[in-house]
Amino acid sequence: MRPLTCTKLALITLTGVIIQIIGLSLFVFGFFPIKPALSGTSGSESFRLPICNSVGNQSDTILPSDPLRSLYKELSGIPSSFDRLILMVIDGLPAEFVLGKNGKPPSKQYLEAMPYTQSLLASGLAVGYHAKAAPPTVTMPRLKAMVSGAIGGFLDVAFNFNTQAMLDDNLLGQFFRIGWEMVMLGDETWLKLFPGVFKRHDGVSSFYVKDTVQVDQNVSRHLGDELSRDDWNLMILHYLGLDHVGHISGRSSVLMAPKLKEMDEVVKLIHSSTTQSQGNARGRTLLMVVSDHGMTENGNHGGSSYEETDSLALFIGLRNHVFDYASVIQQVDIAPTLALLFGVPIPKNNVGVLITEAFDSLKEDQRLRALELNSWQLLRLLQAQLSGLPCRNFPCDAFSNHQSSDPSECNHSTANMLCCLYMEAEALYNSLKSKGGSEFASNKGYSRTAAAYYKFLKSASEWLSRRSTDKPVKLLAVGLATMFISCVILSSLLFCWVREIYLGGKQQHSNLNDSMNGWSLDETFILGVILILVTSMGSSSMVEEEHYIWYFVVSTFYLLLLRKTAQSLAPVGVQSSLGMHKGQNGKVYSRMCLIFLLLISGRILRGWHQGGVNWTSLPDISKWLELAGSHYVQLLQLISAFLVISIGVCALFSIESKGKFFQMVRLSFLMSALLVLLHIIRYQDYTFSSTNYGATLLAQIIYEILGAATIGTVLALPWLIPFSTFKICPTDNTLSPTSFFLSIQEKFPLVELRDSLYVIGWSYILCWCLLQLLLQQPINSTPILLLLVQILASLLYFASNGTHHKEWIEIAALYYLGMAGHFALGNSNTLATIDVAGAFISLNIAVWRSNVYYHLCVTHVYSS
Repeated sequence: MRPLTCTKLALITLTGVIIQIIGLSLFVFGFFPIKPALSGTSGSESFRLPICNSVGNQSDTILPSDPLRSLYKELSGIPSSFDRLILMVIDGLPAEFVLGKNGKPPSKQYLEAMPYTQSLLASGLAVGYHAKAAPPTVTMPRLKAMVSGAIGGFLDVAFNFNTQAMLDDNLLGQFFRIGWEMVMLGDETWLKLFPGVFKRHDGVSSFYVKDTVQVDQNVSRHLGDELSRDDWNLMILHYLGLDHVGHISGRSSVLMAPKLKEMDEVVKLIHSSTTQSQGNARGRTLLMVVSDHGMTENGNHGGSSYEETDSLALFIGLRNHVFDYASVIQQVDIAPTLALLFGVPIPKNNVGVLITEAFDSLKEDQRLRALELNSWQLLRLLQAQLSGLPCRNFPCDAFSNHQSSDPSECNHSTANMLCCLYMEAEALYNSLKSKGGSEFASNKGYSRTAAAYYKFLKSASEWLSRRSTDKPVKLLAVGLATMFISCVILSSLLFCWVREIYLGGKQQHSNLNDSMNGWSLDETFILGVILILVTSMGSSSMVEEEHYIWYFVVSTFYLLLLRKTAQSLAPVGVQSSLGMHKGQNGKVYSRMCLIFLLLISGRILRGWHQGGVNWTSLPDISKWLELAGSHYVQLLQLISAFLVISIGVCALFSIESKGKFFQMVRLSFLMSALLVLLHIIRYQDYTFSSTNYGATLLAQIIYEILGAATIGTVLALPWLIPFSTFKICPTDNTLSPTSFFLSIQEKFPLVELRDSLYVIGWSYILCWCLLQLLLQQPINSTPILLLLVQILASLLYFASNGTHHKEWIEIAALYYLGMAGHFALGNSNTLATIDVAGAFISLNIAVWRSNVYYHLCVTHVYSS
């Protein structure tokens, strides 16, 4: 076979990379599909039967608001139950805090925290539901689901950080078209989603999680004035404080009960005010208390666990004769319910089912009319998304003549089944209407018809919900196949390249096997790790529990190094005859000690946090320390920070140099380290993040000094500083502090370049460690110390003489440590473990900028 030329190597590599990019793009488009949606807005056609062969928009949006409101009221056939709506969003409130769990009432501390709300539920003046939220459980897509009834995709997570105006049909748009005046107080996400809609507003940033007080007081301070006004129809109150408490110190925080009491007082104020003004010109007011999502035990959210999806929907103003703690709805059910309660069309892309208990005050025929309107809206959506729907042209086609279809025909496909359910409900309703009012009075006839409608609605909603999140399997398969072809091309190229390196391009194929057999076990294992990772990514369970793979890889790899090191020991007989082997064995024992240090620290890191998704409730070291008391955590944090700083400063001072620039670098890092210690001692309280001005100012000073020192070192040091190296290197086997760092320096042959790179590397490591001591939770200070120890032990092991490793082996080892360390700090592959509170150390609301927050958040999450 001809040797590879540079041109051929470049062309094959470029081809493989291009194919890889194409395959990855196809896979990404398939994994994050664009959800199907109908364009336009619902109008008066929503109150009429779907027209044959047409799913277009025939809304009367050109009408002025007053005539349009009158038209909707005339066509709907359902009297408006309320005149004004107050939507109170308590961000991050789990329904468990108000309605309990598994049909049981909430715990005593939550009952006592919200006495007024509990009294409303007990007396039947409020109706509460566990509203199941669809993932991703972050604010923006959850708000869109509540006002549009549509289920978003995971791409909405990215838009959550840069919210754009909502273009799909939604409740606020419908209210705006009928001339409603709207007021918004709280989370500025509403202002970004609906620009120009609100008559008055006062928005606050939802990402500034360090603030748990002012962010809510800024909403409540307007309440007295707004409740006394009669110039609005919809008022949105979005309280962020409870979510911020969770992000800072978890759902079991000592701040949680006071925050719940504060929310209960707001509910009491609003309900008392609306009750007193019930008889005047303002009309009836519905207070709806909702939450966008729940939270995990550590206060985060974003995933699909029960704790994160258990949100609240509380209707205060509806009567409830039988209170049930276990009532469950879907979060998207809020949209059609509010639309029909207030006499506007249901949003076009709604997949929710109206909450029937909300219409108990209406007559039987009016309740059936509400079910019929919801069925028509879902039927239109089915017509658009299910091309094989037999009743898509109802009532014009022959299918409509089957008043009671054959059950065998209804089970052939999903389309047939949905059509049969719809036709059965329509037939029953038409039969009731033809028999007149006496039949509506019959509870049996009404119940049968309502049950038929509800069965169709639930089946259609479930199918449409799955459709919204379905992934095109063929596109995913094509993407994977394309990436596999690219891997084969690049692997073949790598194989040919390795063969030429090992055989010089001249040896026969028979000698290739001998050369491959010469590979060490650790090198073969690293190549096998690639296959393990690729295979494991095909299983969702392995993706959720990926940390187990990295813990296994790190432990196994260093056990292989321990075996390889132990094999280099000289036999006892040889030691006695040759004194030189005694010193060699001493170095081997030192390297073995380093590996034992790596294994022990790795085991501690593995047990520090229970990562992943399924086993986070199991005990671990961090939970044990938290139960022991915050003072133990603070003491451990202080000790760990001191040791990290000591190691970094000793490393920088291990080089003898009198250069002024280098002295400034050492002084800058020493000053930053002392300031970090001061911040930990004075301000970094374990219970909650400080909002003290002194803490913010001190952290900002640390950032500025660290940034200037690190960037200056990286850019200027190689050009400005000539170093003088030690002339005498230690010849004994002891690991003194000086010899410890010198053994790493001796890895490089060029003195000046070696010392410059050494200082640059340690500047980067120390800067990173100091940043993490500020950004991470106090409980993670010890893992940061252990990660630094692992890096040092690995560098010292590979820098030691006697055992030679290829550079790619060393890089792979450090990469494995970094991946294992990522999970050891409590991270996982779910959004719920992103600690958004840490990125706000040093940021105050006056100087907050989203780009600064994003950089700090990335630094915090990917610290290892």
